[in-house]
Amino acid sequence: MNELQFEFLKHVTGGLDRDAVLGELMREYGKDVWNFSFFLTRRRELADDIAQDAFVKVYERLYDFRGQSSVRTWLLAITRNTAIDALRSSWLKRVILQPGRIERFASPSAEQETMRRLEADELWDSVLDLPRKLREVLLLSCHYGQSMREIAELLGISEGTVKSRLHRARAAVNRKLARGAFDAADRAADLSVEETLS
Repeated sequence: MNELQFEFLKHVTGGLDRDAVLGELMREYGKDVWNFSFFLTRRRELADDIAQDAFVKVYERLYDFRGQSSVRTWLLAITRNTAIDALRSSWLKRVILQPGRIERFASPSAEQETMRRLEADELWDSVLDLPRKLREVLLLSCHYGQSMREIAELLGISEGTVKSRLHRARAAVNRKLARGAFDAADRAADLSVEETLS
């Protein structure tokens, strides 16, 4: 299913089977909504709640969609706003003291697969360690393929600010990855020296 299949939503004023449309939207974009929730919060349980709340809001606002943006951009905007509300919640601040970490599963079957997974984990850790403003712009651009204009509309900021944040996010990730590569080389050199001395 693609964006064109939801084109009819901008012309709907009522009489639509909202349950059926919501089901289709959840099948098509549910994973994107949950992933974006997780990327913003870094907590699996909270991402579950936010994704559910976002789709409840979509259900309630289905007749309000007018096609000023793509359906995906509209859903991600609702998800972002829901996530920000959840993160601002005083209950959340009292109950959850430390953000959870992403569970890592490495495939022990092949060295290349293990290395690929370790590199991917390192990259995701670097991205998830970014401040939220930089993280969300980077994810919307690179992971979700949103244009500068779409990101600017979704976040309510100028395209220049999007470009600046995207540049800063990429630079921060590159610095962290380069620092990690140097640390890994140092560890390997230390091991080599220890093996030589043994």
